[in-house]
Amino acid sequence: MLDLKQIRDETEKVIERLSRRGGDFSYLNDLLEVDRKRREAIVETELLKSRKNEASRLIGKYKQEKKPIEPLLKEIDAFQDQIRSLDELVKKSDEEIKNTLLRTPNLPDDSIPIGKDESANIEIKRHLTPRGFDFPYKSHYELGEALDILDFNRAAKIAGSRFVVYKGLGARLERSLIQFMMDLHANKHGYTEIIPPYVANETSMIATGQFPKFQEDAFKLNDDRGLYLNPTAEVPTINLHRDEVIDKNLLSLKYVAYTTAFRKEAGSAGKDTRGILRQHQFNKVELIKFTKPEDSEAEHLGMLADAEDVLITLGIPYRVIVLSTGDLGFSMSKTYDIEVWLPSEQNYREISSVSNANEYQARRGNIKFRREEGAKLEYVHTLNGSGLAVGRTVIAIMENFQQKDGSIVIPEALRPYMGASVIK
Repeated sequence: MLDLKQIRDETEKVIERLSRRGGDFSYLNDLLEVDRKRREAIVETELLKSRKNEASRLIGKYKQEKKPIEPLLKEIDAFQDQIRSLDELVKKSDEEIKNTLLRTPNLPDDSIPIGKDESANIEIKRHLTPRGFDFPYKSHYELGEALDILDFNRAAKIAGSRFVVYKGLGARLERSLIQFMMDLHANKHGYTEIIPPYVANETSMIATGQFPKFQEDAFKLNDDRGLYLNPTAEVPTINLHRDEVIDKNLLSLKYVAYTTAFRKEAGSAGKDTRGILRQHQFNKVELIKFTKPEDSEAEHLGMLADAEDVLITLGIPYRVIVLSTGDLGFSMSKTYDIEVWLPSEQNYREISSVSNANEYQARRGNIKFRREEGAKLEYVHTLNGSGLAVGRTVIAIMENFQQKDGSIVIPEALRPYMGASVIK
């Protein structure tokens, strides 16, 4: 969440930066009024407590001097009633301030383009020229059904729409990509592997910014503990260090996490309904970093390069764009999207968002570090990025490496995992 002190000190600047996202953030002025009355109430409470203590101290003296203590007792009761009322006001104000900050997004980085939506995103890089075909190319779902490696009808029978059954070498391709990505990031890029829980509690979802804004999109378990299916490995991995002080010598701390992710809202109605581009359940390899503030920009670029390396190694065309303020995720300050070329759409589609949340998530999750003994605690910066979305990588391989006879050539880097060089 945002720093309340920064909102107090730089009110107009904060509102202006937030307004670049689109929307009206003038409600922060109302927040500051609540905060002003809260602070006044705290000061008044301390004064009343002091006066109450003084009155309590006088009781013994009055007794010694044989003076009536009833006026003092009435005065103490009146102080106590006022203190109780002010304490209730402070408690109510604290809750209102907290709820307002939880629904307020992160400040966009000053370096990103300002725009109302994705049309203002800026392309900064391309890798490889998309392949030309001398035959009518097919979509991944046409290839998958013809090769009997993707079964959408039986998945719908089992679970409903936006699910798939991977079969045969299709299942092996998905599994091989997971292992390939985990090996690449752990062995070459130096991330620590984890497989976290596939469920998360409400506190964890709040810490990363999924709640309260995206609460309706989450799959809630029928469980009295308030558990939700994991929407992305970002949630459990960031929460590894919730309410902790990380040893400064461990920063930057790097994890690569594999999970299956679950999202109730898988895109707009009628959009991307065919195939596996938007699913309610999908596998994902996620990169997470905890860094010192001064290192986060360089670590952000490093994470982007690590995610790109997956596509470079596989030989798949892609581009990198920097998101505008209007297309930026709720918790993020700056995001690079990696988009792969899909021949069936003659377009690039997102396969990874590599983002820097700065201290926004660390404030929500209370994740800090100390530079030296006795120094003030500081919030770490958190970064995350898909390394990559596995199902979309399957799509990219199927479509970019399809052959005239309907077969699919396996990229050389995957062949040791697949035990095959072609799907036919």
